[in-house]
Amino acid sequence: MITTLEKAFQVGKYLVSPLIKPTESGQYAASVSIRSGRGSGTHDRVFRFIPHFPTEEGALQYAIAEGRSWLQQRHGATA
Repeated sequence: MITTLEKAFQVGKYLVSPLIKPTESGQYAASVSIRSGRGSGTHDRVFRFIPHFPTEEGALQYAIAEGRSWLQQRHGATA
């Protein structure tokens, strides 16, 4: 899995890290990690998405959009 740290961003108490991974078919799978807390109180939620993308950028943008959407829907955070 490729973590794109340069694309990670903070939203309130959450760190959103989009993740991409090349698939066997030559496309890219998207995931997103949403982390909150610190130390032993850290909680990390990882979402893996079904659609595959022909480009890394497409997968990356999808992961970012899904992370923001999750935060807005669940926590009313301004992303």
